[in-house]
This record gives sequence, structure tokens and C-alpha cells, in this order.
Amino acid sequence: MKTLQIGLDWFPERAGGLPRYYYDLFHAAPAAGIELRGLVAGSAKVAQDSNGAVRAFAPISASLPSRLMAARKAIGQTASAFRPDLLVSHFALYTLPGLGTFDCPMAVHFHGPWAFESAVEGHAGLRRSAKMALEKAVYARAQRFIVLSRAFGSLLTENFGVPEERVRVIPGGIDLARFDITMSRQEARARLGWPQDRRIIVAVRRLVRRMGLGNLVEAMADIVRRHPDVLLLIGGRGPMADELKASIERLGLEQHVRLLGFVSNDDLPLAYRAADMSVVPTVALEGFGLIAAESLAAGTPALVTPVGGLPEVVAALDPNLIFEGVDVRHLAERFDDILSGRIALPDEKACRRYAEEHFNWDDIVLQIRAVYAEAVAGGRS
Repeated sequence: MKTLQIGLDWFPERAGGLPRYYYDLFHAAPAAGIELRGLVAGSAKVAQDSNGAVRAFAPISASLPSRLMAARKAIGQTASAFRPDLLVSHFALYTLPGLGTFDCPMAVHFHGPWAFESAVEGHAGLRRSAKMALEKAVYARAQRFIVLSRAFGSLLTENFGVPEERVRVIPGGIDLARFDITMSRQEARARLGWPQDRRIIVAVRRLVRRMGLGNLVEAMADIVRRHPDVLLLIGGRGPMADELKASIERLGLEQHVRLLGFVSNDDLPLAYRAADMSVVPTVALEGFGLIAAESLAAGTPALVTPVGGLPEVVAALDPNLIFEGVDVRHLAERFDDILSGRIALPDEKACRRYAEEHFNWDDIVLQIRAVYAEAVAGGRS
């Protein structure tokens, strides 16, 4: 099956759940008989990394009008030359300009509601409305939709007018070999230069409001009063960095909370392995929680808030991994239960085994191909 896949960015150049998913799908696709050509925003290095299968239609730094015009041209040219059986959209903004330049069916990987994310980050109403209209225009063209959780499937049907019968739930996949760290927790800490005598919680997130990191820092003020050996390490970049730093200083948590900045692709598996536990404290719009699954694959339990698809990632492993709510109190109480020994978390073997059984790309890509086949058949009927 020949597919033309419109993405956002290329993972080695830009971090994030969507670029990572797109990158991993690119590598998993051939084993399922999916021939993939891709278009993303990025540099000339994208084509080098992918042996020409994926290319950048414009630099990320280009103006929005320039990127959109380049996307339209690239979609039209690639569809004409490659003649795909299916066009696959991962990002509505870059797909919209190409509508009308191809005549094959379309499937959508719904990674999240772009318009709703803008609302959470405080963007103006007109801007949100424009994004919603854009998304609806693209989704109206698709025969099938793949969502990462039942929660986002409901969001898609209830807010974008997508018929329920067109939606399929397929969880995200993990490059299990990448997170199969053979070294011990102590060895991983030594490699990263992390302390050996502290209990470490790690959170790797983009530093934006909906990720709940502000609540997490506030909760640490209560946690360290009862457990002064605890250290929270926050990895990631984003517009909230200065605000988080100010909160850490205001609460006197400089010895208990550290901002790591960007965590490299090579260091991420080590970071999960080195931690006693990871946390995903999202307060809104989490479709899946890839980082929780990655933590489990590294053998480290991941605690998540009851938001979007996060509970679906860990519930079958241990419901104690799900906080009662998203507030500071809920975070502090659950951490206290764990650190005091009242709640025991799954061990390394249980976490790894669960990840292997639920997030194996070899299985997931076959499910994706089946949905693609449905979309092709639906477009012909």
C-alpha cells in the first residue's frame, strides 16, 4: 500500500509526541507492507535521514504563508509523481492547502484538537475559531480516523462532527529496543551525573500550561516537608520555563526541584531508567501520554493524572498509578502514600512486560495498516 503522509516536524530536529510518533511510524511501516512518502516542515537533513522517503517542504523558520504555499505545491507534486493509494494527515494545518491537489482517499491520525489546545494556552477566541474551522475542513475529507485513546475518539466525534463509525482506537507504539536499558538505576544515575542518595521523580514535558507542571512544583512544597530526600527533575523546554523557575525560588525548592532543559534523544531512556518514578501531571487535553509508555518500557513506573487518554495507558497495570485528580492536593497525597510505603508501585520487570504487551510497534503497525485498507475501500465505494 502506497501512502503519502503529511506530518508536522521531523523528530530528530524537533521533539514532541507527534514528531516522535510520525518518525517511529516511518520506521515501522515497511514491515507491514506500507510504502511511505512523507512531507514535513524542516531542513534538507530530513531527506538525508530518511533516504529520500520524507522531505521538508519548507524550513520551520519560514513564515506561515510561505510554509502553506510550499506544502500545497509539495503535496500536489508528490501525489502526482508517487500516485499514492492513500493520503494520511497527521497535522491539519499542513494538509489543508493540499486539499484538491490529490484524488485518492484520506485517513487522519488525530493527535489532538489544535483549537482546544490554543484555548488552554489562553489564545484569543478568533484564533481558536479559525483553527477549529480549519480542522473541520480537513476532517470532512477523510474516510477513517485513528485516535490514540477512547477519550480522544469521543472528543473527535462530539466536537468535530466525525461519524463514530469512521473512528478507530489504536494506542501509540514504543521503540522497545531503545528503552531496553540493561544498566542498573545506579549505573544510569552515574552516567547522567544524578545523585545516588535521593529518591528521584522525573517529568519530561514541553513547558506549557496544560502539562500541569505548575501544580507539580507547588505539590513538591508539601512533599518535601514529609520526605526531604526527594528530588524532582523536570526535563523540557517551553514558554513556562521562567515561570517555573520563579515558583521554585518562591517556594524555596532549589535543592528539591531542578529544571534540566532539553533532554536529548540519547539521554531520555537513561533518564527514565535512573528515576524511581516518572510523572505526567497534565491538566487538559492528553490524547495518549507517550512518555508514560516510554517510562514503563524503561522499567520505571509512571504516575498520571486522570486526563484524556492517560488512564488508558496505565490502568491495566496498576490503578494506583492514576492520581485521584489534577490538583496540587491530589498529587501531594499520592506521592506521600508512595514515598511512605503505603502504596507499592509495579517493579521493573512488571513495567517492561506490560509495555512489551501493549505498545509494541510490530503489532500496532499491522492495526494501522488495516485501518488504512478500510479508508482505501471506503474511498472507492
